Amino acid sequence: MCNTVGDMERTYTVTGMTCGHCVASVREEVSEIPGVTAVDVDLTSGSVTVSGEGFSDEAVKGAVAEAGYEVVS
Repeated sequence: MCNTVGDMERTYTVTGMTCGHCVASVREEVSEIPGVTAVDVDLTSGSVTVSGEGFSDEAVKGAVAEAGYEVVS
């Protein structure tokens, strides 16, 4: 299942982020996904909000994992 979304915003919960460097790493990796136009990372809540068109949940999870963290929801 690809679960591709078009022109929308999705919010994910990420575990393991503890500092500004963590936030920057996640933002950088997720921003590289084709179709992503904006990434907002909130360290306090662990939320990562991704905006764009045509990106998949799997791509976001993979990018977060590449940064060293895990999407839990």
